[in-house]
Amino acid sequence: MTFESAVFYFFSAILLGSAAMVVTIRNSVKSALFLVLAFVSAACLWILLKAEFLAIVLVLVYVGAVMVLFLFVVMMIDVNLAVLRQGFGEYLPIGGLVAVLMVVEIALAVSPRQLAPTRIAAAAVHAPAVHVSNTRALGMLLYTTYVYPFEIAAAILLVAIVAAIALTMRRRPDTKYQDPARQVEVRARDRMRLVKMPAEPKA
Repeated sequence: MTFESAVFYFFSAILLGSAAMVVTIRNSVKSALFLVLAFVSAACLWILLKAEFLAIVLVLVYVGAVMVLFLFVVMMIDVNLAVLRQGFGEYLPIGGLVAVLMVVEIALAVSPRQLAPTRIAAAAVHAPAVHVSNTRALGMLLYTTYVYPFEIAAAILLVAIVAAIALTMRRRPDTKYQDPARQVEVRARDRMRLVKMPAEPKA
């Protein structure tokens, strides 16, 4: 066994173990931390496959931004685990069906027919040159051949951001709001009232 194969099996074992802990552990914070470990292990596997751009994106975007935000949200909100476990049996058949479908899809994707040497050799012909990194090759394809789908995806994400802000900033009857214009127009006589009271005689 070569050193590269040993490293591959090492990170693969960590990835599978952390993924299993994500779905089996009861503590939400620990589950999020194991998910971070799974992302880092997957990034190491991407580096072994010479896909440095995907590895750094996985670390920076998911581990550095999405998972940190998710971890903060989980830590700040009070999750009632007893209530969440009440509906576990109700959704178990649907969850089992989804799990079976995912296993079938993974089995079809990594089947010997899909990973045959002829298919891999045919795909290697279209690989970029040795002196060109995959990041540069991906950028050239993204901003030339796929520039219109890229712009459409950016527009869709922009609409999603605006919709999320609109849903979050909607006025709710149980929420207090401030009106800066009314606050600026406030005068002292509107906020303070002088009351004259007769002095009480000494006992």
